[in-house]
Amino acid sequence: MVIMMKCPFCDTQSLKIILENDKAIAFYDKYPVQRGHLLIVPKRHVATYFDAADEEIMAIHELIKQGKELLDREYIPDGYNIGVNVGEYGGQTVMHLHVHLIPRYKGDIDDPRGGIRKAIPNLVPYP
Repeated sequence: MVIMMKCPFCDTQSLKIILENDKAIAFYDKYPVQRGHLLIVPKRHVATYFDAADEEIMAIHELIKQGKELLDREYIPDGYNIGVNVGEYGGQTVMHLHVHLIPRYKGDIDDPRGGIRKAIPNLVPYP
């Protein structure tokens, strides 16, 4: 028996959309890792980055840039991380493509060197 769960990103009525274009939307993450953490998703339900059409990737990219401008004004971060989790073993928990735009702030961690390299243990030591 297969249980179908409602996609939280397809239910746009429950989302407070911050930015939008013809193929994608952006909204604040319900479980932010930082102040201003945005999610950018295609309007069409597509599971992963690799399943998205080129036009959807371009639309997402456009909203990443607009999101940065918005976050620069609203939160004045010192840096950013942009990330996409692909598949269960890549850490994806909602199977609808979503790109994280995470503002970073001086002092938010002791040593930010390596950025996303710290998501998993390094195979090779990072200087």
